[in-house]
Amino acid sequence: MIGKELLKVNNLKKYFPIQGGFLGRTVNHVKAVDDISFNVYEGETVSLVGESGCGKSTAGRVILRLEEPTAGEVIFNEINMTSLDKANLRKMRKDLQIIFQDPFASINPRQTVAQVLEEALQIQNLAPAEQRRSRALELLETVGLAPYQADRYPHEFSGGQRQRVGIARALSLNPKLIICDEAVSALDVSIRAQILNLLKKLQREFSLTYLFISHDLGVVRHISDRIIVMYLGRIMEIADKISLFENAQHPYTRALLSAIPIPRPGRKRERMVLAGDVPSAIDPPVGCRFHTRCPYVRDNCKEEVPQLRSAGNMAAGHLTACHYFEEINSP
Repeated sequence: MIGKELLKVNNLKKYFPIQGGFLGRTVNHVKAVDDISFNVYEGETVSLVGESGCGKSTAGRVILRLEEPTAGEVIFNEINMTSLDKANLRKMRKDLQIIFQDPFASINPRQTVAQVLEEALQIQNLAPAEQRRSRALELLETVGLAPYQADRYPHEFSGGQRQRVGIARALSLNPKLIICDEAVSALDVSIRAQILNLLKKLQREFSLTYLFISHDLGVVRHISDRIIVMYLGRIMEIADKISLFENAQHPYTRALLSAIPIPRPGRKRERMVLAGDVPSAIDPPVGCRFHTRCPYVRDNCKEEVPQLRSAGNMAAGHLTACHYFEEINSP
């Protein structure tokens, strides 16, 4: 059940400085995230998708303030996260958690699973010492692991089991929003399906909200309510799942969808192959970021930045950043 607005991102930017010369001065910037805005409502799953290097993972880290934003605002539960000091930010941490892509790299190898789960409870002072152990065992059972595994170390688990530990750690503080940063991309296909089903089950049981970051549109189709397509630091299209897969408007989105394999022998999908490579985020193209690879490019695309807008034949909330998408998609 979709509720009130939980997260609002306004004109968010993240530029990484490039230093050079004898004095190490800043000579340029990598524009990883460049002026993106979107919102997330309670109880829904919003997915950020795009090619590697488009800025989706950076956006997730900036929302959590694991990276400091260059400009823009992140409003979570009506509180401006970008203006909080360290003390108040720590208090907010329990409401926003993250599941990382590589569970082995994100879990302390010197701690047992029980210690990993108890540590968060101790830092946030959410449970007395005598109750932390029982809470850790309860979390393990919640994500499908056995209590007797609590005293094992991360290297004693398989990749899927370690990711379940990562999910348990994210759940330990009863968060409102969980950012899943490529949470299943490092797993085998069968294990990936199990983790996705677990995430959906936990969402129903604990009224969770997900910001799901992935490059795999097949995975995104399974778990999302709405999808945000990013390219080179900018948002190209926003739509609900059904509208995007059945009526994609932006040429870049259509190219991504055409690359999804069909799991049926003999069936083929007409491919839309893009020319060239993704430009550098250090010196992105002027105007539409996609114009250097777009098969429908016109002179205006090289000068003016397209704004997200809708058309009459699109579902409510379906927005596209393209000057000519109505002409491109007309019969």
